[in-house]
Amino acid sequence: MFGAFDEQVRTRLSALQSVAQSGGLDEAIDLMVDSIGDNGVLQAFGTGHSQAFAMEIAGRAGGLIPTHAIALRDTVLKGERPAGDLVGGLLERDSDIADELWELHDFQPQDVFLIASNSGVNGSIVGIALRAKEEGHKVIAVTSLEHTRAVTPKHPSGKRLSEIADVVIDNLAPFGDATVSVGAVSAGAVSSITAAYIAQLLTLATATRIQATGETPPLYLSANIPGGDEHNDALKAHYGERIGSMA
Repeated sequence: MFGAFDEQVRTRLSALQSVAQSGGLDEAIDLMVDSIGDNGVLQAFGTGHSQAFAMEIAGRAGGLIPTHAIALRDTVLKGERPAGDLVGGLLERDSDIADELWELHDFQPQDVFLIASNSGVNGSIVGIALRAKEEGHKVIAVTSLEHTRAVTPKHPSGKRLSEIADVVIDNLAPFGDATVSVGAVSAGAVSSITAAYIAQLLTLATATRIQATGETPPLYLSANIPGGDEHNDALKAHYGERIGSMA
């Protein structure tokens, strides 16, 4: 059982590394480097378990400082929705929530959106991608091509995330996400693992590209090491509320 799951994960991570080594992520990296160079912020969004991707992109040790995570809970914390609206998965599927979320944040023209969704069809995900494109932003999608091609879009546009984005990165998760049969059902979901790996590959490559120009990459230090807060706060001050201030 454990060996079977290990094989499923290792095979996919190895394949993603090969994609990166062969230049398959270069278009996304180019967009990220250009955005940061233009004083932009990398805007990360995911719902459900794909929130983990946004957390890997934005606000973590070893991550890029000009990053910001958009979350459905912003409609409660920054907006006027009651906390009860966050119960269940209704907001994730709400096609109208994108406009509500959009008005809660200070997006700049040079910002690039990184949107993760295993299925790539829920209303909020497609809605944010469409709004970003309408506003002239570049969009990078991380999704399961196998899964998204097998399901029906839920947004009124009839579009999938993969059909909107400028760059699409396949997270290599299978239809249904789970990889190991347990009798008549399956377990061992992999999309969170592969998406996190993709986030780190993109971060590392972007930082390396910036360093190659002679600049010091704007990376977070762990707040749990001496001098971490001071280092981070000095760089964060340049972006202010554009990268958020809440835990």
